[in-house]
Amino acid sequence: MRWWPLIRSEAFGLPSGCRVLGGCCPADLIHHHLRVWSDRTARRDLLLVLAATSTAERDGISAAGATACSRRLTAVADAELLLHGPAAGRRWPLPPLPAGVSPALLSHVALRWVRLHPSVVALGLPVEPDFPHLRFEGGAAGPANCVSTGHAMSAARVRWLWSQGQRLGRRLRHPMVMAECVPGGTTTAQAVLTALGIPVQGLISGSARQPPHALKRQLVAAGLAEAGLGPDPAAQAVLAAVGDPFQALAAGLLVGAADGSQPLLLAGGSQMAAVLALAMAASSEDARKRLSERVMLGTTAWLAEERFPGEDRPPLDRLIDALAARFGVGTVALSSGVRFHDSCHQQLRDYEHGYVKEGVGAGGLLLLAQLQGISSADLQISCDESMQALLEPPVTSRP
Repeated sequence: MRWWPLIRSEAFGLPSGCRVLGGCCPADLIHHHLRVWSDRTARRDLLLVLAATSTAERDGISAAGATACSRRLTAVADAELLLHGPAAGRRWPLPPLPAGVSPALLSHVALRWVRLHPSVVALGLPVEPDFPHLRFEGGAAGPANCVSTGHAMSAARVRWLWSQGQRLGRRLRHPMVMAECVPGGTTTAQAVLTALGIPVQGLISGSARQPPHALKRQLVAAGLAEAGLGPDPAAQAVLAAVGDPFQALAAGLLVGAADGSQPLLLAGGSQMAAVLALAMAASSEDARKRLSERVMLGTTAWLAEERFPGEDRPPLDRLIDALAARFGVGTVALSSGVRFHDSCHQQLRDYEHGYVKEGVGAGGLLLLAQLQGISSADLQISCDESMQALLEPPVTSRP
């Protein structure tokens, strides 16, 4: 594997503001992924996975809802906004946020510009969605336990979700964009990556402007100590100890997709990196190479350019490189160029101040729109229009 210490994004003809993350992917692999996702004629599917973990119940762990109670509704409310848009009446109220607005608004805007067929999966949610969705387990499964317990899920549940994901991945007939909404999910991502032996200290962000690094470390350390996984644990054992239902299904899907021919765009940040790491850990060297050829990660500019004090490179850049060092193959990761400096809404300008950053596939979907020729200016205007619609009374009421 050849390492590229400084990848100049301009060399790839990326849309305005987009850039390559990390420094360990060959140029021909990046060009390959750009060709795949720039095609405006191909049918593509969107899979949005909603899941729950009791990790989100801890005070201060997540800003995807101002209280633990409100975070129980975040996933269904975000999915409803993505599917039906800001002007429609909503069954599920959006949870109050410290600042900003749900990234589902940005995802909905992107979906208006690109050709995607969406499906929603619900795993262990505390409330049952009233919109069409796929279920892979009984409603009694419930959220995963907090990572601090070291017993997040039963081994049987992990095996079942993994097998269902693997079956789905093998049967893909079209390129797929995968997105997620899992409050508390960056903490389970940190736990999983740490358990897999990847040095992620200070590399995992979150929805809060100032991510609660100390609290995350405390919960992860407690969970790993309780689990007693030992060196080089199997991916499914890691999931049972400190994972969440989304990770189990999604990692299985990636493993299954490695045997197929369809490309996947993982729309997100560290949570998608954790899923990819689980799939890599469970795969042979040849399968890892196939995953590298088929999987691209897409995220927002706000997450890609975030920097913590004392660091000379963005944490997500370093995380992408850490995956390559651990598994011996590079991951193509790109960020969207959409920014909100000139937005007429404070809720959108808040993204420029470190709030929210990413979620519900926003970065990957905005990136896809740009790769297919939609300008960042047009996307920003559409986001402003949708934000205004969200602030106004809904046109109709849904039963």
